[in-house]
Amino acid sequence: MKRTTKQDYQARILRVLVHIQNSLDEALSLEDLASISCFSPYHFHRVFTGMVGESVMQHIRRLRMERAALRLVHTNQAITHVAFDAGYEALEAFSRAFRTMFGVSPSEYRVEKRQTILPLCDSGIHFSPDTPIEKFTPQTKGVDSMDVRIEKLEPRRVAFVRNIGPYQEAGKTWEKLMAWAGPRGLFYPGVSCLGLCHDDPDVTPAEKIRYDACISVGDNFQGEGEIGVQEIAGGNYAIARHKGPYEKLADTYTSLCGQWLPSSGHEPRDAPPFEVYVNSPQDTAPEDLITDVHIAIS
Repeated sequence: MKRTTKQDYQARILRVLVHIQNSLDEALSLEDLASISCFSPYHFHRVFTGMVGESVMQHIRRLRMERAALRLVHTNQAITHVAFDAGYEALEAFSRAFRTMFGVSPSEYRVEKRQTILPLCDSGIHFSPDTPIEKFTPQTKGVDSMDVRIEKLEPRRVAFVRNIGPYQEAGKTWEKLMAWAGPRGLFYPGVSCLGLCHDDPDVTPAEKIRYDACISVGDNFQGEGEIGVQEIAGGNYAIARHKGPYEKLADTYTSLCGQWLPSSGHEPRDAPPFEVYVNSPQDTAPEDLITDVHIAIS
């Protein structure tokens, strides 16, 4: 099938977005990113800004700063270390930029957020828009009996469609992926269906949250248009099995990330959480749905 110009542009910018999110610790020059997109640097900057809604540097700075906010809450790294990893050589400059984005200093943010136990990701991706999302109240019920296992996983290659916006609106992304994959024989019984949750809604503005609806594919798969391809990182993962409706997934994230993880002796790793949907809501009652929540750990 011949690509349209729009599909070609989407595929090229999507390659850049995946490269950026996987390379935040590297120097990301405009020239190198333009080369990945196969645009000239002059045109690349304008195409990226028009399609993504922020400039290349704004996008990179925001992702690094949001990652810094998560590290302040979920790790014990020194603030100077967090600042350096965010691309700032001077703590003062980092503190000014952090306050501009979050309204408080890095140290104040760490203290305030640690007063409540926050999940790394509260996807809510299957919530109906009419379903109220309750704020988490810290509790310890069920932590000791939580079904958590640690597994070392191999990297896996996936085709995906990205949703930008609130997690609870991402169901339409699955419809788009299935409509594309079905006629091509990619959405077959037994294929792995995953949700890759890049952003914490307590950190990232709702309109900029990234969620990828994914299915596993072979090494020779090539994306097209809005259908991208990426590799989910291998390594050690803490896996909690969630049983029941998708709208209760937030409870499992809360227990896994806010209660089990701090007492486990493990540190979270810089890789987005993902969900493996073991069965399908199309032929399974809500109370019988099974979802494996994966958190990357060191």
